[in-house]
Amino acid sequence: MVTFLPTPIGNLRDISLHTLEVLEHCDVLLCEDTRVSKQLLTLLQQRNLLKPKEYDYRAFHTHNADAFLKNTPKDFFLQNIAFLSDAGMPCISDPGVELVRYLQLHNLPFEVVGGISAVTLVVAFSGIVEKEFCFLGFPPHKTKERKESFIKALKNPYPIVFYESPHRLMESLEMMAQIDAQRIIFLAKELTKKHQQTFKGSLEEILAILRDAENTALHKGEWAMVIDKSPPSQTEKSLTQDDVLSLEIPPKIKAKILAKINGGKVSDYYHSLTQ
Repeated sequence: MVTFLPTPIGNLRDISLHTLEVLEHCDVLLCEDTRVSKQLLTLLQQRNLLKPKEYDYRAFHTHNADAFLKNTPKDFFLQNIAFLSDAGMPCISDPGVELVRYLQLHNLPFEVVGGISAVTLVVAFSGIVEKEFCFLGFPPHKTKERKESFIKALKNPYPIVFYESPHRLMESLEMMAQIDAQRIIFLAKELTKKHQQTFKGSLEEILAILRDAENTALHKGEWAMVIDKSPPSQTEKSLTQDDVLSLEIPPKIKAKILAKINGGKVSDYYHSLTQ
């Protein structure tokens, strides 16, 4: 059986007893990065949290997932296997989701152990999220696509959670500030680690702070951010079919609008409106 294990996102003491128990009994480790997993297990063994053991380490990541699943016999997954992400919960911005789908498709047993996630942690830290929120992972790499994603995100009626890498952080913040410089944002760096830092304010204010610290360690390590929801006046409103039908406008214009909203021929809508 495959067991998906959460790993600490920074502080080694966040490892759970359940995770340690699974590691003690499993034989094969599927790893997003075998180097990261080996380092983690070495640290756990050095601190006497895990007994020394030889594992069969296998790489399973975005670039090899399809080939791995295609070329691996199904009975391989009946062994005692643990899947480890580099940090945090598996299957959240993580290749583990492809493995889950494969196991579900072939009715192979698997388990997921609960644990820490940067998403839930930054949400709790932010003071922005009351109930609903939308997690969008990392923004697109290409500049044009990233800007389009921010334009769409900042119109969302719910707070948005993004991850961002240090070398793209400033550019992403500047893009969002061009859209709405006064939008409140919460930023967290190196969550649970020794140099954890958090910032909250308008995009304009946060940019000013980070520009002053441009040559410091602020620009090292992964970031998580929560962007406040769009004010009601800025939230896009969609026109429904009932809205169109209630308008006091000629049937021909109504028919054109309905065809635009729902698809189909203008003539068919016009015929139904004038019967």
